[in-house]
Amino acid sequence: MDDVAEQAKTIFIIGSNTTEQHPVFGTRIRQAVLRRGVKLIVADPRRIDITEFATLHLRLKPGTDIALLNGLMYIILEKGYEDKAFIESRTENFEEFKANVMQYNPELVSEITGVPVTQLYEAAEILGTSKPGAILWAMGITQHVVGVQNVRTCANLQMLLGNIGIPGGGVNPLRGQNNVQGACDMGGLPNVYPAYQQVINEDVRKKFETAWGVPLSPKVGMTVTEMIPAIAEDKIKALYILGENPIMSDPDTNHIRHCLEQLEFMVLQEIFPTETAPYADVLLPGVTFAEKTGTFTNTERRVQLVRQAIPPIGEARHDWEITQEIARRVMEFGQRKADLSAPQAAWNYSSPAEIVAEVAALAPSYAGISLERLDRGERLQWPVKGNDHPGTPILHVGQFTRGKGLFAVTEHIPPVELPDKEYPMLLSTGRVLYHWHGGEMTRRAKGLLEVYSQSLIELNPQDAAQLGLQEAQKVRVSSRRGTIEAEAWVTDRVPPGMVYANFHFPDVPANSLTIAALDPIAKIPEYKVCAVKLELVEA
Repeated sequence: MDDVAEQAKTIFIIGSNTTEQHPVFGTRIRQAVLRRGVKLIVADPRRIDITEFATLHLRLKPGTDIALLNGLMYIILEKGYEDKAFIESRTENFEEFKANVMQYNPELVSEITGVPVTQLYEAAEILGTSKPGAILWAMGITQHVVGVQNVRTCANLQMLLGNIGIPGGGVNPLRGQNNVQGACDMGGLPNVYPAYQQVINEDVRKKFETAWGVPLSPKVGMTVTEMIPAIAEDKIKALYILGENPIMSDPDTNHIRHCLEQLEFMVLQEIFPTETAPYADVLLPGVTFAEKTGTFTNTERRVQLVRQAIPPIGEARHDWEITQEIARRVMEFGQRKADLSAPQAAWNYSSPAEIVAEVAALAPSYAGISLERLDRGERLQWPVKGNDHPGTPILHVGQFTRGKGLFAVTEHIPPVELPDKEYPMLLSTGRVLYHWHGGEMTRRAKGLLEVYSQSLIELNPQDAAQLGLQEAQKVRVSSRRGTIEAEAWVTDRVPPGMVYANFHFPDVPANSLTIAALDPIAKIPEYKVCAVKLELVEA
């Protein structure tokens, strides 16, 4: 974040409401614009707060990111703004990529995206002539059925401009929560062990089998968005949910409820009772960040030390202690059933420092990370290759991990569900500054509720006038999957034909409207686009 804020001459934000969802970094971007004259381009269907600081706001139609990015690269190639030396020395598959991009002429792209041709040329000129440039994105890019292709297209743009492996450049995903990066780094994905070591790689698997003393499956597991629908197909009979509230955060809430009701057994480990808690057979009280010691890894790959500030309250216990105790009991049960003696060295951690040491031994990118170094105040961004290694603030300097950067061929594919006669408007969902995700913590904060106490539906003045909407009146928003009612906020933040809803409040469950269509690779849902209809709620 220092690098982008202090070195970039251009910042391109696409699919990120940065000042509301990453307010600390958003403040630094505003300061970079005001103090250093950084040129800021924002691509977003809504007139979000950060657009007030933008040189250019590209107000594209939701779900048209690939067309926009390919169109900008068409103009960059047309005008000769590309970094020919970088392309020649550090990339491959350029000609196939170029042939695809040259199908996205400005007139076609303008028709698909709704962005005027003049703005396309203005954006391409800024990107091509004001370097280094950084691209930032978040879930507005990823939460689509083409989420993976969207990210690949962002990477294409930065390789085309030579903006990778240099100060002030890079492809910079802004992670959605404080330890999303760390959870993924530790193997919280169905296809990898810690440090993204593939479960299908036999050598990798053998390494972990030796370390852990158990045989491991070579099969890739399920994502969250595959697990819950699998309940209805009788493929999953039990769930152990740790710090997640699918009733609030997963798409098509009514179907989620149906699936959870069919489970034979569910364990929920949480810090507060949530909307998912009534479906649990066992509730396990975990602890908050303030009650434990360990690490978070943030959006810039920086490993941060978390120090315990207060002892666990009531019967709450550290998450790793709960996991360890359950694992011990499962192993003991299995050993008794098989009439075998239990292994001596299994699940016997006594402190977070021991767990971090095991991570360092098995995860190459964390090899030099220890609680001792973090406690000394060292600022470590992985990969940290050894105890004397200073960390890696900028990735891909001189060479990509795979050798040469691969240009991907990406094509515009419309969202699965677009407006029609029955459902003539488009819904997009997200968060607001004052609340977080399902609101389990922020809705318990009195000060935050005083500022933002209820869910609001953003609605353009033109659409409000057609409805005959009066100020502070409720609207009913319906999709093919559900219905919500909430007070309308009439604002030009959203364009005509679009409404925006947050999913923080259980009495207005916006995800009862969203569609469970998934990206075929990442299996992330298309939260950002679905078709809805609006009606007035009579007083």
